[in-house]
Amino acid sequence: MQALRVERIVQKDGSLTVKDLPFQTGEVVDVIILPQRSVTAPSKAYPLHGTKVEYYEPFKPVSESDWDACV
Repeated sequence: MQALRVERIVQKDGSLTVKDLPFQTGEVVDVIILPQRSVTAPSKAYPLHGTKVEYYEPFKPVSESDWDACV
């Protein structure tokens, strides 16, 4: 099965025109119309997603004064 993808803009009257199709005259074809997904900028919901994480001395004990800094 041969597929063809073209991008067209719907006219004010709601019509579309597709010319120069690579099919034979009289050939039966299926037509599926899908709205194009809008291309938006990547979401900044998780700005650190995928960044490198480094732990400096991860098994070193934490002093009491360091715990107080978190409060």
